[in-house]
Amino acid sequence: MSQTDFARTDVSPSPMVRLADLVKQYPGTDRAAVNGVSLDVARGEFFGLLGPNGAGKTTLLSMLCGLRQPDSGRIEIKGQDFRHAAAAAKQLIGLVPQELALYQNLTGRENLAFFGSMQGLQGAELNRRIDACLDIARLQNYSDRRAATYSGGLKRRLNLAIGLLHEPELLILDEPTVGIDPQSRNFIFESLRHLNDAGMTIVYTTHYMEEVEQLCHRVAIMDQGEIIAIGALNDLLTGRNGDTVHMRIAVALATDAPVIRALAQLPGVRAVQCVSQQLSITATEPLELLGKAMEVLAAHGIEALSLSVGVMNLEQVFLQITGTSLRD
Repeated sequence: MSQTDFARTDVSPSPMVRLADLVKQYPGTDRAAVNGVSLDVARGEFFGLLGPNGAGKTTLLSMLCGLRQPDSGRIEIKGQDFRHAAAAAKQLIGLVPQELALYQNLTGRENLAFFGSMQGLQGAELNRRIDACLDIARLQNYSDRRAATYSGGLKRRLNLAIGLLHEPELLILDEPTVGIDPQSRNFIFESLRHLNDAGMTIVYTTHYMEEVEQLCHRVAIMDQGEIIAIGALNDLLTGRNGDTVHMRIAVALATDAPVIRALAQLPGVRAVQCVSQQLSITATEPLELLGKAMEVLAAHGIEALSLSVGVMNLEQVFLQITGTSLRD
């Protein structure tokens, strides 16, 4: 079996995932890790979940996979309420965790056999799934080597193969490319695109903005336990274009720096934000503002290394919304 054997099974417009008013607060904390989150993920969608450290992403994914119970709210997977059909709902889910979930002293094939047996697979069916997943991850030539001898990229590919053993309809990936080389990263991208093209619903969380821009159809940005922005990738990018000057400057600035105050006093300026060395100035007439802003920077001895007007990438959108770099 190859990647295309994960064929489309359902093209219904009803969502694969529906979360309604999810809340989770850990004992001894003063605020909820997840605070009233509601969202839908369509069947066959490639959905990105972004947020800084501590935003609540891991807690949200843990509840979605059934590893943690929400304090309140509702989780449906393909129309099945997790509270009443947890076993059936979990069978639809494949999880690829950030921490490598494999046994170093077992071979690749032995790892797949062990995890497959834990999921109830056996005999010819187990062997068929093992061969299919080795093919998907292109690990056939490494299947009889101990996982301890694998490179970081091979381990990530084995981690992915384990998550696919039971042919899930929903695949959840938490930082699946941490610490691997560009070739392995591109291979994982290619595999995920094939799986998604065949109909698999994918929820993908990462700190790398460019990965989301390459892969995802729709994106949610999470911060302090809440969804603060959600939409199609193009809508998130274009919806904030046109009125903002973006600059990368030579020094990092404090939020109360004199130059920030001076820029904020320019005619037509609505907002000024600087995170690390990324300076954004939102104005009614950004093109007319540009020359005056450059004069203010020069008067304060600050060099602009690059600039753009209007066009934003996803990292700039994130910084504008949250004021926090994902790579903090």
